[in-house]
Amino acid sequence: MHPQLSDKKLVCKDFIQALEKCHQSNWARLTGGCNKYKDEMNQCLHRESIARASRNREDAKERRAKRERVMKEFMEETS
Repeated sequence: MHPQLSDKKLVCKDFIQALEKCHQSNWARLTGGCNKYKDEMNQCLHRESIARASRNREDAKERRAKRERVMKEFMEETS
């Protein structure tokens, strides 16, 4: 199941719109005619998820390094 598709998914907007357009035809939706569009959308969302996790990991490393640097400076000042 894909996550909630909202405007924040601008990266995959074309894939989402293609799937929604395909779903307007009940016959295509019920017979698997939209599976290709759904697979493409899921791949795009997966790539975006991996990229977001990577950015978050890098941001966390920077915050951790800054916190350790500040704590080290604080400890040196109080000693």
